[in-house]
Amino acid sequence: MKQFVAFVKKEFRHIMRDNRTLLIILGMPVVEILLFGFAIDMEVQDIRVAFYAPTPDAFTTGITERIRQNPYFNHQGNMYSMEEMDASMQKGELDLAVVFPQNLQESLVHSGEAAIQLLSNSSDPNRGSIATTYASAIIAKFQQEQTGLMQVPFQIQTENRMIYNPLMKSSYMFVPGIMGLVLMIICTIMTSVSIVREKERGTMEVLLASPLKQGTMIFAKTIPYMIISFVDFLIILILSYFILGVPVNGSLLLLFLVAIIYITLTLTYGLTVSTLVEKQVNAVIVSAITAMIPVLMLSGMIFPIDNMPGVLQAFSAIVPARWFIDAVRKVMIQGQGLMMVWKELLVLVGMTLSLLGITIINTKKRLA
Repeated sequence: MKQFVAFVKKEFRHIMRDNRTLLIILGMPVVEILLFGFAIDMEVQDIRVAFYAPTPDAFTTGITERIRQNPYFNHQGNMYSMEEMDASMQKGELDLAVVFPQNLQESLVHSGEAAIQLLSNSSDPNRGSIATTYASAIIAKFQQEQTGLMQVPFQIQTENRMIYNPLMKSSYMFVPGIMGLVLMIICTIMTSVSIVREKERGTMEVLLASPLKQGTMIFAKTIPYMIISFVDFLIILILSYFILGVPVNGSLLLLFLVAIIYITLTLTYGLTVSTLVEKQVNAVIVSAITAMIPVLMLSGMIFPIDNMPGVLQAFSAIVPARWFIDAVRKVMIQGQGLMMVWKELLVLVGMTLSLLGITIINTKKRLA
């Protein structure tokens, strides 16, 4: 019994000395419960809405005010033409557009019926569907309130039009997210393990002593992984197009540019991880944890970023997959051009350069 207790004590001491294991055992539950507790909120909020009323009257004003006052909606202003409405929708500035018909009140008085058009951005089908449901419910309640005030019975109908995803396919939402997740995990693990493997075998010093400069040597090692990662991207894209029916409405070359920049970023992150660890198993653990959880929870792949607390929204801004997924959705689903994704590309390039700088600094410190 004493020997058994002694072994138990020894194992406890071993665990307590291993800071990485202790961090995973005690830190991961805390991180996961906080992330899942705050990030998982399927309720759609902060719906950006605008109105177009060619002939404003008491009814259009009443419906507009009720939607504006609803806490789920974020009023973006009134539009003065359908062209302006379409342009705002294409830029991704609106989630929902409410289009009133000509002479709404007059039509209801004379004919007893009229239709209001609800245009929703359904590149995220869940958000688009719920936005139209909320607006339809508010319009129906307004109709109930006005029924008792008007002696003539009337019916306000809503016509829902789903922009970018008329069939409401969930694959339109998940395919860009899957691209971001798969590339992040594969690229990060591949490059981090590659460099750490050289350290474990003792061949890293030999490589660094070669005539090639340090930066050129590391770049040469990442080229094969960049090609393999781009092939993975092509495989996902082909399967998404031919099997899942996800369209490529925008420029294919622009989509390739977005993918190459993101792949370069994820490979660079793998190099950064490799400068922080000494063993392959540690490289895999660090890469998988830091790549997978933020992408799943904070990139907008599954859970809407607008629903998260301010702290998590700010933290999501440093998750590369968030910007990649936004850019892919704009190019693939919405058919946007370079002028609509320049912000995402600029952020991804900036992150790549920052990680490259950190990698170079850490490598020089280790060699000093």
